[in-house]
Amino acid sequence: MKKVFEPIKLAGIVFPNRIIRSATYEGMSDKDGKPTEQLLKKYTALAKGGVGGIITGFIGVNQQGMSTGYYMSQINNAESAKGYKVITGKMHELGTPIIAQLNHCGGQTKEEATGMPAIAPSKIADYKAREMTKAEILEVIEAFVQGIKKAKEVGFDGVQIHMAHGYLLSEFVSPRMNRRTDEWGGSTENRFRIVKTIYEKARKEVGNYPIIVKMNGYETLKNGMTIEEAVKIAKLLEQAGCDGIEVSNGTVKAGLATMRGSVPWEMMVAQNKRLNKMPKFIKRLIGIAATKTFPQPQPKSLYNLDAASSIKQAVNIPVIVVGGITNLADIEDIINTEKCDAVSMSRPFIMESDLVNKFKAGKQTQSKCIQCNFCIIGSENGPLRCYYGKLPARLS
Repeated sequence: MKKVFEPIKLAGIVFPNRIIRSATYEGMSDKDGKPTEQLLKKYTALAKGGVGGIITGFIGVNQQGMSTGYYMSQINNAESAKGYKVITGKMHELGTPIIAQLNHCGGQTKEEATGMPAIAPSKIADYKAREMTKAEILEVIEAFVQGIKKAKEVGFDGVQIHMAHGYLLSEFVSPRMNRRTDEWGGSTENRFRIVKTIYEKARKEVGNYPIIVKMNGYETLKNGMTIEEAVKIAKLLEQAGCDGIEVSNGTVKAGLATMRGSVPWEMMVAQNKRLNKMPKFIKRLIGIAATKTFPQPQPKSLYNLDAASSIKQAVNIPVIVVGGITNLADIEDIINTEKCDAVSMSRPFIMESDLVNKFKAGKQTQSKCIQCNFCIIGSENGPLRCYYGKLPARLS
């Protein structure tokens, strides 16, 4: 147990312990993508609550890649940079490393949200997006490079490139989502080319600045990423100069594969203006249909550990595992048996920002999170918060 709470150097960054807050979309920026005081308070609570480090909710590298959710942050504009400089300064004052997660949402964007057509490596049935041109691929690469450069300038301890959950870079490396026949598709090496190029160009700008990656260890859909393919990609990441890997899984198309738990149909209905006006018995029927329609893969805990452990055995860079980690006993086992170098959690910290302090003090050994997933759906139309399976009065 002592090992979990000891300081550790990972990816060139010293963390006070091995329990990290995984990237969680907060929706706490203004309409122009500038982080707000609310986001600063959120991170301050996590830092004071004992987390070993914070990986921010995803930050957009350009307008076309912005999320359809509630007010996504941006990195490549002056006002956002000012806001993040305040945040990184506060985190360093509290002794908590903070890593900027950079993302382009690719085929999972919508034109009505970004004002621009959705783009993806290929045009497939998983989403409504057109295939990117080669020129657009180079533009995205440059956007990531500039985002990495800006993150370093404003004081982030490192960056995490989002290559998971069916967003753009995940779409490129996935054999299911990348059907290209040019140099950006086909073989594993070609599908990985966009990430390799980002690393090559970024290193010329930021030197040995820590750049880690969040990747899918597998995909639950047909023809998706397998653990064997993920191991191959992890090796390519190490060769490209990646400083560490966080292992997750899933895409939006795969429903709850990424987060598991209950189907939050009450929140889904409440967030839809048309459905929310329907009679209660109709809503219940919708809930029954939603529960049967959305995939609910098992298990609900430690569902990325096998993939992460396989990757850990194949590379010499740090590996972090996320997904269904809710209790101290599992964390101790993962760390003490060296299955991974660190763990990260998302939903437990939405409910309890001070969970690590509770673990360390012996006050608690299990997160109080019930995996209702209301928080995930709720963040589409408002700031991130815990609902504990209950709709607020304004939505019920």
